[in-house]
Amino acid sequence: MTETWDDEHPEGGGREAFAVERIGHYRLIQRLGEGGMGVVHLALDRRGRAVAIKALRPHVAADPAARVRLAREVETLRRVDSPYVAPIVDADIAGEPPYVVTKYIPGYTLDEVVSEGGPLPPAELHQLAAGLAEALHAIHAAGVVHRDLKPTNILLVDGDPVLIDFGIAHLAGDSRLTQTGLVMGTPGYLAPELVEGGEVTAATDWWGWAATVTYAACGAPPFGRGAMDAVLARVMRGDPDLAAVDPRIAPLLGAALSPRPADRPHHDEIVRALRAYADGQAVTEAIELPGWSPAREPVSPPTVAPTAVLPTVLPSVRTLPPPPAPAPPRPAPAPMAPVGGPGPTLPPPVTAYGMEQVVSDPRIGRAEKSGTIAALTLAFCALGAVAPVIATAALAVHSVAARTVDRVITARLLRRHHRGEVGNEVARTVAASPWHLALAVGSSALALVIPVLVGGCALLLAALAFDQTSWPSVVRSLGALAVGAWFMAIVAWWGPGGVSLRRGTRSLARGAAGTGEPERGERAGQVVVGILVVLAVTLVVWGVLRGAPTWSPLPAAPDLLTPAKVTP
Repeated sequence: MTETWDDEHPEGGGREAFAVERIGHYRLIQRLGEGGMGVVHLALDRRGRAVAIKALRPHVAADPAARVRLAREVETLRRVDSPYVAPIVDADIAGEPPYVVTKYIPGYTLDEVVSEGGPLPPAELHQLAAGLAEALHAIHAAGVVHRDLKPTNILLVDGDPVLIDFGIAHLAGDSRLTQTGLVMGTPGYLAPELVEGGEVTAATDWWGWAATVTYAACGAPPFGRGAMDAVLARVMRGDPDLAAVDPRIAPLLGAALSPRPADRPHHDEIVRALRAYADGQAVTEAIELPGWSPAREPVSPPTVAPTAVLPTVLPSVRTLPPPPAPAPPRPAPAPMAPVGGPGPTLPPPVTAYGMEQVVSDPRIGRAEKSGTIAALTLAFCALGAVAPVIATAALAVHSVAARTVDRVITARLLRRHHRGEVGNEVARTVAASPWHLALAVGSSALALVIPVLVGGCALLLAALAFDQTSWPSVVRSLGALAVGAWFMAIVAWWGPGGVSLRRGTRSLARGAAGTGEPERGERAGQVVVGILVVLAVTLVVWGVLRGAPTWSPLPAAPDLLTPAKVTP
């Protein structure tokens, strides 16, 4: 609501009345950031203490699900108690608008600090890594997974990190959250296992922690910028760009970003190694990685310094521990002006304050449908054995369908990320479908080149090998073709461009099983698996009874395959 306040004129001795917005009993001073869902303001409470208040936009607040998400964020924040996490002060989920209030942290985001001053020096890098590790320990101890650790969600106060924005945090054991996940627009900080639709665990936060620390070490997103699919492909390959990282810690950070969780060093080892790096010691004394020299005497853990109070910039500024080692001077953004009066005289906002749009991705945390996909692969191999040309065409059609579904879902999430919830969602999706279909056709055509070549080579080698046996001709023919189909399917699934195919296939499999009750969906999935297995067996029996594969719509087998006895 809007009220009239009577405050002193900033440039004279008189007084001037002007309109100042209020939410609840909080007086709004300055807009800090905004996104599709809401706006964050710097505000003052009744005692004049600075707070950050996040309020939902009217069209978002009209959605009961949005209020539920905000209530979940409040519940999450109240669980966590750490000097490295912005604490909750107040909330009113039923208000108009609904809002949540946290302590105001007068700092710049890590993204702003690195963009202005470049990579952090060793001491500050260790300070960041150690502080964020403490924050994650506290968050995980409360049974919460943050899931959105990235440079724009971290404020720096005298070098110490403070985590903000728990909009998509995951409460352990909360079945309501099993379908939420990916924050679109920041794929370079999303753990590889989540890209594949895996479960949300503490390990996903530690991967995001490693990616964030690497960003601070090299001064740029470790997996680059650009198209989401390209960034995710680099994430899945474990291919960060560490050219700008100090060679002494590049292998350490590269190992921490491995797509295989078992290959990642423990976060405590990384913090200890960064402490050694900050102290000018050999990093290999703190941690042993594959390809590194054997570890010698370990470095002693950092000594905890006494707590000190930060210089007062605004009322109610939190107390944070001092850095474990002094940092050399470095370029920094221009100092932020203190809050001294109402909004009109304050500088522009200094941080987005965690207001990126939070989008729930229905593909993350859902059943991977591995049984259905295995049965589908079996049916494809059986079809490839008895009708290889038709099987190749079926693979192409499925590839286009899966990639189209994946692009449609991703585009919808990106649209919500940038614009919030909008009307006519179905109409927009239908209108954009031809474009997504065209892109899927092009990407599928390129992505299938290598699988077809590999499958063809596997077919020839298998045919030559089977030709040395005394098996019946039909068995040799069907067996060689099945081997070629299997290699074609595996390369298409795991090869270049396979991420979109895997996500889309799983979405189609979940759709085939239905979206109702979990037990009903599980039974439907079992029925689908049974149908596919029966289909595979039927195709093989038909091929054996027929005595040879069919190359329809081709008149006969290619000449290249005839000498290898792929046909009798």
